[in-house]
Amino acid sequence: MQVHHLRSVNGEIVYDMDPDVVTPAAGGTRMVDDVTVDELALLARAMTYKLAVFEGRMGGAKAGIRPRLLDSRQETIDRYCEEIRPLVEAGRFFTGADLGTTTADFAALGDDAPSVFDAVIDGIGFEELVTGRGVVAAAAAWLGTLEGRTVAVEGFGKVGHGVAREVIRQGGRLVAVSTLRGAVARAGGFDVDELVQARAEHGESFVHHLGLDVHPPRELHELRVDVLVPGARVGVYDAALAARVQATVIAPAANVPYTVGGLAELRARRVAALPDFVCNGGAVLAYQSPRALTPAEVLGRVDREIGERIQAARQAKMDPIRHAALLAETFLATWVPEDLRPDGPAVAP
Repeated sequence: MQVHHLRSVNGEIVYDMDPDVVTPAAGGTRMVDDVTVDELALLARAMTYKLAVFEGRMGGAKAGIRPRLLDSRQETIDRYCEEIRPLVEAGRFFTGADLGTTTADFAALGDDAPSVFDAVIDGIGFEELVTGRGVVAAAAAWLGTLEGRTVAVEGFGKVGHGVAREVIRQGGRLVAVSTLRGAVARAGGFDVDELVQARAEHGESFVHHLGLDVHPPRELHELRVDVLVPGARVGVYDAALAARVQATVIAPAANVPYTVGGLAELRARRVAALPDFVCNGGAVLAYQSPRALTPAEVLGRVDREIGERIQAARQAKMDPIRHAALLAETFLATWVPEDLRPDGPAVAP
């Protein structure tokens, strides 16, 4: 790990491997008040494995910005983009949207996002849809189908909306959602348009405007559902929460949701903890896709490539995270010097 301290804003770029040797490096820019170097290091490692499992010849990195009180959001983005411009132009660091940022924030850098990211499909922006599409493809691949399956989504935001739409499209039932303000459930399933409208009117407090009992957010993870989709920050599943999980499958929309103790507990209880660096790899696959592909063709590729990697683990009767890590590490061995290779996928302490 190497840390590049930013000067124009309060933040860092963390490289998972030596950027002087393993180049270029790529990863999103996260802008939240409390992002830490330790969090960025975990996210950079996750990015290394995400790129490698889809045979992308780049190292993983992650940038974090903590906004200053008197600086406007646009001032912060402008300063950051201007500072990293030499790194981008030299091919040392490529970045994109993450928590607190959007693809449009990096247009001034000559954003290399393919044109599919400008598409709107059934009223949903491609950026919202593509990650959710991959998450659902992973869950469907492990279960065989989502038809009639129940799904709970942590964090009904941009990616959660994409997950919800795809769950319904594949015949599943969205029975619970949460935000920082609480969790709600409906056994018969939610109408996604109702949730989107409520969120537009009330923000994260929309869960209090659905006429349902609102519970603490963590209770979402204790529901007896087929699929849990964590969409929050790193380390959601500690040992205590993992011991209460009753889902069949966890398909992460967020990066590094498992702690060491939590992952051990999930494995002991035979909950299928799918690899975050495969499930949420839809945007990586979109960036890697030939520019001539249509949005529908890119989404088809996301379905296929994520589904194939999850199915391969099931067919091999291997733990899905260990199987995906083996795929990633086998690819890394073809081009990264042995002494610089990572020693395993990212798991929170």
